[in-house]
Amino acid sequence: MKIYQIDSSARKEGSTSRALSKKLLEKIKKPGDEVIYRDLDDEMLFISGLTESGMKIPEEKQNDQHKKMFELSDKLVMELKESDIIIISAPVYNFGPPATLKAWSDLAARVKSTFKYTPDGQRVGLLEDKQVYLIITSGGTKVGGKEDFLTPWLTHMLNFFGIKKIEIIAADQMALDYEKSVAKAEIQIKNLK
Repeated sequence: MKIYQIDSSARKEGSTSRALSKKLLEKIKKPGDEVIYRDLDDEMLFISGLTESGMKIPEEKQNDQHKKMFELSDKLVMELKESDIIIISAPVYNFGPPATLKAWSDLAARVKSTFKYTPDGQRVGLLEDKQVYLIITSGGTKVGGKEDFLTPWLTHMLNFFGIKKIEIIAADQMALDYEKSVAKAEIQIKNLK
């Protein structure tokens, strides 16, 4: 099995989402499994300078920045396609996703690679049969509450890619009771089958 682990917190040290992601990986990884690790805080580009809708720029019109963008996009798409299990850890930043996670989704959304259009214009995801675990952390936002725009957005993006098997592990409202919130998430991880 290939496990794709994606961390998106801007904090390297002391990040609860990163720590929980590591615990989850230790829980589900079996001997012989391969782990592909991506830290979005290390290497992420933002889509810019498009000349057409979607992620399209004719090759002859691509500058060096565009070429880097497409090279990273191709890599992210391949990592998604090749994975069986995906772990995404994400803190809620101002009610939504970290900018790097949004950039990752923009680069991973490639027509004919991660989704396609049917002749009648319906979108169909191409990345079925993958299990995703979302580690969502927050200081004050209740995961699944009316102010949580990260979790429904990320779930929608994964559904858009064809991924339906999504398990959410939340350590939310940590500013209210950190120990209780983290313990709840750790119990969820421990009880995974």
